[in-house]
Amino acid sequence: QVQLVESGGGLVQAGGSLRLSCAASGRTLNMYAMGWFRQALGKEREFVAAISRSGERTYYADSVKGRFTISRDNAKNTVYLQMSSLKPEDTAVYYCGATFTYSSITYRHAAEQYANWGQGTQVTVSS
Repeated sequence: QVQLVESGGGLVQAGGSLRLSCAASGRTLNMYAMGWFRQALGKEREFVAAISRSGERTYYADSVKGRFTISRDNAKNTVYLQMSSLKPEDTAVYYCGATFTYSSITYRHAAEQYANWGQGTQVTVSS
C-alpha cells in the first residue's frame, strides 16, 4: 500500500500560482499512474489531471488545460501540480491518487480507478 501526502495548498489571489506536491511512502511510485482530483464544497470529486508511470503521457480536464501542469519525479517519489492563472472556481480541496499499473504509458481519469488517496490540501482563490 502506498501512502500519499499532499502539500502546497493555500490562499492565493485570482491570477496567481501555486504548486502542489504529493509525496509517496511505503511503495515506489514508478509502478503507479498518478492523478490529481479536486472537490469543492457541496460538489462531487472531479478529475483535474493525470500522468502515466513514466511521465510520458499526461491528460487534463478541459477546465484546467493550458493553466495546470502535472509532472512527476520518480526518484523523489513525488508528483506535482503546477497551477497558474488561478480562478475563484478553482477553489477546492485537492487530492492526489495513485493507481497501480503494469503499463508505463497508461493514465486514468476516473476516481473509481484509484485505490490510494492522500488526505487533501485546501486551495482557496480569492477574487
